[in-house]
Amino acid sequence: MNTPMLLLALLSGLTLALMVCLRRIPEGQAYTLRRVDGRLRTVGAGVHLVMPLLERVTHKIRLFGNVVDIATPLADGNLRGRVYFQVLDAKRADAVIDGIADLLRARVPALATQDASSADAVARAAHLKSELNRELNPRGVLVTRVQFG
Repeated sequence: MNTPMLLLALLSGLTLALMVCLRRIPEGQAYTLRRVDGRLRTVGAGVHLVMPLLERVTHKIRLFGNVVDIATPLADGNLRGRVYFQVLDAKRADAVIDGIADLLRARVPALATQDASSADAVARAAHLKSELNRELNPRGVLVTRVQFG
């Protein structure tokens, strides 16, 4: 008589453990998982097996549609604008994704003052975009647009 109840309890426990281990990652996102031993694993969209006691989600990275607002006072006026970027490689971007907004807010005014000779906003934005991409591409991030105004 105990055998069916024990079998039902084991089956329920196994089903519950499997449900806890499965993680659904939405389209357009990537998760970086850090194991107890320090190894890093990146998983993309879909359903993945995550061991709850061995791995933890360190970052949930949006791959597309990231925006940073820039508002900085400069010597010749205020610099206001937006920087649009996307993550190309979530594993490389994991190291800088938490501080990417602060990094962009620090670099854009510095690069804008270096290129103060260009009065054309489109040329200035193109120069900023190329300089930011030169710095951020090795980190797995691509600046898609720089917009002033």
